[in-house]
Amino acid sequence: MERVITIQPVTRIEGHARIAIHLNEEGEVADTRVHVMGMRGFEKFIEGRPAEEVPKIVNRICGICPWMHHLAANKAVDGCFGATPPPAGSKLRELVQSLAYMSDKILHFFFLAAPDFVLGPDSDYSIRNVIGIAQQSPDLARQVVQMRYRAQMMIERFAGKVIHPIAAVPGGFSKPLTERDRQDLLTESRALLEFAQYAMELAKTQIFPKYEWEVENLGTIRTGFLGTVRPDGSFAIYDGNLRLMKSDGSYQDFTCLEYTHYLGEHVEPWSYVKFPYARAWQEGFSMAPEAPKGIYRANTLARLNVADFFHTPLAQAELEEFRSKFGRPAQSTLLYHWARLIELLFVCERALELLDDPEITDPEVRTEVTPRAGRGVGCVEAPRGTLIHDYSTDEKGCITRANMIVGTTHNMAPINLSARQAADLLIKKGQIDQGILNRVEMAVRAYDP
Repeated sequence: MERVITIQPVTRIEGHARIAIHLNEEGEVADTRVHVMGMRGFEKFIEGRPAEEVPKIVNRICGICPWMHHLAANKAVDGCFGATPPPAGSKLRELVQSLAYMSDKILHFFFLAAPDFVLGPDSDYSIRNVIGIAQQSPDLARQVVQMRYRAQMMIERFAGKVIHPIAAVPGGFSKPLTERDRQDLLTESRALLEFAQYAMELAKTQIFPKYEWEVENLGTIRTGFLGTVRPDGSFAIYDGNLRLMKSDGSYQDFTCLEYTHYLGEHVEPWSYVKFPYARAWQEGFSMAPEAPKGIYRANTLARLNVADFFHTPLAQAELEEFRSKFGRPAQSTLLYHWARLIELLFVCERALELLDDPEITDPEVRTEVTPRAGRGVGCVEAPRGTLIHDYSTDEKGCITRANMIVGTTHNMAPINLSARQAADLLIKKGQIDQGILNRVEMAVRAYDP
């Protein structure tokens, strides 16, 4: 008889999911599915709303990265109303995005992923968590908590609400940056950069070398990738073109407004989430393990793969080392964690760049906007992947249609494929234990869904 092993809930992720591993009569894996139970419905219930209200509504989509939805929504409303923020307004938006990235990277690597590496994937599940890390390495835990708190408070002191932000507005930003705020943010950003360097070195010397087999094998699949790049091909998280890269490294660049020509959205009857795929590859969509079609990945590893280089020195040095070890594009799923720490370095460097730019304290941070009929597509890189908000408005400036592709959505097909690969790799003749099941979770957890 067929047997189903259910992992519920998937632990240490930023949402709710379960994994169903279907075994055949011989105890071999027949199928693996990652079920996401939540349906948010934001695309429908913002219809009819004045567009300027929407950035304060959609930031509720995710409590972990509300700033990304807030910023993507404002960019989409800018497009609907034909507004171009002044330079200082755009730079303040990118600054708060960089600050939000800092706390997010620390949260995932140390609070959610690190228990598997510091305590070991076979350790007892009752201690395989951030409390277990605090008991084993109290000094490290204290430093991690302090640095994440400092990153969050940087945003709160300057931009007000951290969780449900309101500081960005259509046409720019709601307040200028004072010199006092700038100096305070410089001090804190330097401290975060120092911690990012420490975290990178810690991971490279004391964590990743212990788990070379897992990094190379666990959840590894071969896919394409999606991310954002500047016009010169360098790494970007706030503005730029989208780059869709095939598994062989060839790629196509396109603007956010063109995303529907390159990306399609598929629906499976067993999940509430959409499954985006590469329409531009003209091969359709399939999650068949032996021959997946149209599958690409987003998030940290994808962004590193599609970018030609970083324009900041510390992140660029790490990228060169990363590529010397793993090539381009790198395919190992657990390398998402390594890429996450390189991104932490970059956003700290980028925050310091922005704060050192004399233009960022310009009092002109917002341009006047006039509601009108139009369409706007706002794209930013959320920590979990490329975030797309696509709105249309009527002549009164109210939303008539909305489509959103959030970061995790891009990765839903790859997450299922990685979970299936890990289960296939580890489960033989129906034999399981907690360590095996946790390793299947690790393949999912790497994507930070």
